[in-house]
Amino acid sequence: MQYRELGKTGMKVSALGFGASSLGSVFHETKEQQSIEAVLAAVEGGINLIDVSPYYGYYKAETVLGKALPLIPRNKYFLTTKVGRYGVDGHNTWDYSAKRAKESVYESLERLHVDYIDVIQVHDIEFQSHLPGGLQKVVDETLPALHELKKEGVVRHVGITDLQLVNLRWVVEHVEDGTVETVLNFCHYCLSDDALADELDFYEQHGIGVINASPFAMGLLTSRGVPDWHPAPKPLVAACAKAAQYCAEHHEPIERVALQYSISNPRIASTLFSSANPGNVKRNIEWANAEPDSKLAKAVQNLIGDQRRVTWENT
Repeated sequence: MQYRELGKTGMKVSALGFGASSLGSVFHETKEQQSIEAVLAAVEGGINLIDVSPYYGYYKAETVLGKALPLIPRNKYFLTTKVGRYGVDGHNTWDYSAKRAKESVYESLERLHVDYIDVIQVHDIEFQSHLPGGLQKVVDETLPALHELKKEGVVRHVGITDLQLVNLRWVVEHVEDGTVETVLNFCHYCLSDDALADELDFYEQHGIGVINASPFAMGLLTSRGVPDWHPAPKPLVAACAKAAQYCAEHHEPIERVALQYSISNPRIASTLFSSANPGNVKRNIEWANAEPDSKLAKAVQNLIGDQRRVTWENT
């Protein structure tokens, strides 16, 4: 497993990280014991970055992860979670206020059974852009509240997350350097969309560590194809299905090509994938440690063609 510096945090994280959203049964129903075994398999395989959120499964992912973490020495992993996006009774909720952010951190500590969080992140900031105060509220209220917790030692570093790259840049441009220590972006450094690469100079200039997520583009780059709820435009879905078939004809699953491509850029500290299946976790680690087929990856990108960098709204 490769390890890379996460900006100026001093954290050296695995190139492949574990996203715990699946533990919340956000994609399909999962078994708790199997989920715990998936976390253990990730750490045993060399993964040392674990990412979660109270939003995933409406607190379920944090609760299940909190049953796995006590089984692992605390110095074996870095833990990231989030504030701002939640849910209850099947309904999404958002609250980026300073008060709720602080409350949320302490609630996460309790669910996760840890004494501190390595990186606390403001979750999917684009949703605050639709609320009173807009993104300025993240700048004026959410981030300062999290930095107060950093001074208290409750969290060690502070970051932001979003699908839309423009929002991440806007916040960074409107705070002092060092306020945003990490950014997490998803679906923008994968075979079908590498737009995140355009932002790397900017982040490096500001000393910000970059975390990528969803090497399979939320199912676009998989042999089974996208789930019904996927927001991608139909031409992009069709192009990715064609690419998956091409990989199959060359006796390689597109998942392997996609994962290896997403972790290939040394300027991106880590790429998160999610699975509650320990077998899939071990397989992905094996792929991450294997030599990539760059020729096949290029052929896939050519097949996707003019649908590359076609994006969609967050949901």
